[in-house]
Amino acid sequence: MTVSSTHSASSAEDGPKAGNMRSLSRAMEVYAELQRAERPQRLSDLARACGMSLPTTLRILRVLQDFGMVSQTDKSYRIGPAVLPAARSYLENDPLVVAARPILQQVASQTGLTASLYTRLGFERILVARVDGDSPLRYDLPLGKRLPLTVGAAGKILLATASEAELQQVVAAAIAAGHEDSTFTPEGLRARLPEAGVDYAYSADERATGVLSVAVAVPNRGGRPSESIALTSPVETATEAGLKAGVPELRRAAGRLSELLEGSVY
Repeated sequence: MTVSSTHSASSAEDGPKAGNMRSLSRAMEVYAELQRAERPQRLSDLARACGMSLPTTLRILRVLQDFGMVSQTDKSYRIGPAVLPAARSYLENDPLVVAARPILQQVASQTGLTASLYTRLGFERILVARVDGDSPLRYDLPLGKRLPLTVGAAGKILLATASEAELQQVVAAAIAAGHEDSTFTPEGLRARLPEAGVDYAYSADERATGVLSVAVAVPNRGGRPSESIALTSPVETATEAGLKAGVPELRRAAGRLSELLEGSVY
C-alpha cells in the first residue's frame, strides 16, 4: 500500500511539471520562429510554421509580450526589446565571444579578409562575432542571425563528420525552417560537404551571391565541434586560391581559441 501511494503521488506531481515543460518548449518554438523571420509575422503564419493551433499560438504570444520578448504592431508580431539586455550580457560575458575577439582581429589583420565566428544551435548556426576585412561585404549579416548548416563554409564544416542519421535530421530541419526546398536530400547535402580527410570547407555563391568563404572547425576535446571560424570576401577582391591560402591561419586561430576555452566552463 505504501509503494502504491508513493507512486500515485509522484505521478500526480510529474503531470503538472511535464505540462509546464511542454508549454515552455512550445513558447521557445514560437520565439525561435520569430528569430528566423526576416519581417514581422502574422499569427496565422506563426501557427502554421510551428504546427500549433491559433488559440495556442496566441496564448503563447501574449505571455511572451508580457515579458517584453515579443512586440506587436497591428496584426503582426516581432522580437521585443527584452532580447537586448540578454544579448548585451552574452556579448560581454560569454567566454567564447570574449576569447574570440582578439583572435578574429588578428586573423582579419593578417589576411585582409573578414573573419567570423559561428556557433551551432541545434540544426542551425549563429554568427556570434565578426571583424571586417579590407573589403566590406555586400550584405549586412547581423550578430545573432540564424543561418542554415547546409550552405556556407562555416555551416558545412560542422557537418563534415556527421553520421547519415544526423544528416537526415539536418535536412528535415532545414526544409522545415525554409532554408531548403522539399526536394533536398541527405545525399545532396553529403555532396556539398568536404571530402574525407579535408579539414576545411569552401563555398562560393551559396548563401549569398558574389561571396566566397572558407572555414575550419574549432577543435572540441570533449566531442564534436560546435564552432567554426570563417574567412569571407566579395568575389571581385579574392579568388578561391587566395581564400584557401588563409586556411593555415584559420587552423592556428581555431587551435588557439580551443586552448583558451579548454579551461572555461563552456
